[in-house]
Amino acid sequence: MSEKITNVPSYELNTGAVMPAVGLGTFGSDKYNSEVISAAVAGAVRAGYRMLDCATVYQNEDRIGEVLDGLFSEGVVKREDLFITSKVWNDEHRDVRKACERSLKDLRLSYIDLYFVHWPFPNYHAPGCDGDSRNPDSKPFSVDEFMDTWRQLEALYDEGLVKAIGMSNMTVSKLDQVLPLCRIKPSALEMECHPSFQQQELFDYAKAHDIVPIGFCPIGSPSRPERDRSEGDVADMELDEVVSVAKAHNIHPALVCLKWAVQRGMCTIPFSVKESQYISNLKCTTEDPLTEEEMELLKKAERGCRLVKGQVFLWPGATDWKQLWE
Repeated sequence: MSEKITNVPSYELNTGAVMPAVGLGTFGSDKYNSEVISAAVAGAVRAGYRMLDCATVYQNEDRIGEVLDGLFSEGVVKREDLFITSKVWNDEHRDVRKACERSLKDLRLSYIDLYFVHWPFPNYHAPGCDGDSRNPDSKPFSVDEFMDTWRQLEALYDEGLVKAIGMSNMTVSKLDQVLPLCRIKPSALEMECHPSFQQQELFDYAKAHDIVPIGFCPIGSPSRPERDRSEGDVADMELDEVVSVAKAHNIHPALVCLKWAVQRGMCTIPFSVKESQYISNLKCTTEDPLTEEEMELLKKAERGCRLVKGQVFLWPGATDWKQLWE
C-alpha cells in the first residue's frame, strides 16, 4: 500500500466535532457480502480513511466491528481518530434505543459519532427486496411520527451514546415542518447527490441552517440494486461535462464527481471494495483541485436524475414515487 493519506479536507459540525469530507460507504448493494466489505474497511482505514458510513440495514456492522476491534488492538488508529456513523432503520422508529444499542454492540463501540434517522417514515421493506415490493402497513410522512423518533435520538445524544444526530432522505418541505420542533438540531443531512442530481435547493437549505450535507451515490451508484434502476437513468460518469473535466485533468470521471462534491462544500461517501479505487477516491480530494470554470461547467451537468426513488416505501393508494419526495 502507498503512503497513508493524511491531508483530507474536513467540516466542523454544529456540535463542534470535526467530520472528514470523504468517508467510505459500506452499503454493498446486493453484490458484496459483509466479509468483502469489512476487508475493504480494514484496507481503507490503513490507507487513511477516518470516516465510515454504516447502517443497521446494510447487515454488516458486526463484521465491521470485528475489523475495528483489530485495528484498535494493533494500534493502527485510536477510537477518537475515527468518525463513525450509523442509522436507525425504518422498522425500529418506535424503539430507537434498542436499534442504537445493537449497532453499538455490533460495531464494538461505546459511542457513535453521528446517528441518523435513515428514512423519514417507518415504512419497512426487507433487505434485498425487488422494486415491486410493497408493505400494506406503509404510511405517508407524519410530523408527529417523525418527531417521536427524533425525540428518541435527542435522548441518545443527551446520554452521550451518540455525539451528533442527523436526518436523511428529507425534503425542504419536510425540514420546514420539523426543524422548528427540534430541541437538538440535526448536524448533518444525508441526501442523494451527484452531478446529474445536484439538489441545489436542498443543499442550500442545509447550508443555511448550519447542517452539513452528506452526499450518497456520489458517482451515480453504478453498483446500485436492480430495484433502484429505471429506464432513462443517467450515467454521471458518461456526461459530457464530467468527461470533459476528466480529460483536462487526465483522471477517471468518478474522481471528477468526488472533487466536485468536496469543493462544493459537502461530505461524500463513495463505496468501493477495490483498494486502488478507494485510495484514489480519497487521494483525489487532496490534490489538483478543479478550477472555478470547471465547477461552473459541472453545474450544467444537472439532469434532475434521482436514482434512489424509494418506490418500495410507497403506501397503499400512492401511485408515484414522487409522492415520497413532496
